[in-house]
Amino acid sequence: MLKFKRVLLKISGEGLQGKETYGIGSQRISEIADEIATAHDTGAEIGLVVGGGNIFRGLAGTELGFDRAAGDYMGMLATAINALALQVVLEKKGIHTRVLSAIKMDQVAEPYIRRRAIHHLEKGRVIILAGGTGNPYFTTDTAAALRAVEIGAEVVLKGTKVDGVFDSDPVKNPSAKKFDQITYLDVIEKNLRVMDHTAITLCAENDIPILVFNLGFGGNLARVLAGEAVGTIIGGKKEYRYAR
Repeated sequence: MLKFKRVLLKISGEGLQGKETYGIGSQRISEIADEIATAHDTGAEIGLVVGGGNIFRGLAGTELGFDRAAGDYMGMLATAINALALQVVLEKKGIHTRVLSAIKMDQVAEPYIRRRAIHHLEKGRVIILAGGTGNPYFTTDTAAALRAVEIGAEVVLKGTKVDGVFDSDPVKNPSAKKFDQITYLDVIEKNLRVMDHTAITLCAENDIPILVFNLGFGGNLARVLAGEAVGTIIGGKKEYRYAR
């Protein structure tokens, strides 16, 4: 029994690197595709937004002397590379996919059209949404929140390398405490850097919960869809609590 039928999964570009220092790790992208395939087999409708930080990050362009808009467009093109790679691996595993891009690139992807995206989901296809929002100055986190609203997703899933949201960086602080649940406002006020503030606010305004979980632990995505207690849920309730 699925708790979430239609979901938007955000995967960072760095999440595709695996043990590589740059680009796409073949083993890691295959593992992620396995997670998605298993989750898809449960009957869930899955949309993906993938980042491009493993290839090029827009903000890094400013350090090279590029203006922010040019750097962001370069980052959007990087997301298209990752989306196409993920499509190839998923389809080798028997999952029908469509790449839809916010930037027009007819030879390799369909244009992002909301009704077309929803139609693909209803037909049982995994949609991979590339090109961010199609506009500079917006992150792929914001793109994920925006697309979730547009396609009617029940939740935004943020796949990370850690087990949820902590009160400090668990990699640097072994004593960091994990939240089971926390509000949108607390995430912003505590500056927890789960997603950028625009993305958090967009989800809050549209009452879409955000669930942060470890995508590197086998089977976690399917567990999340089934409603098991995995990761941290960010929502609108006033209280928050630490994990026991």
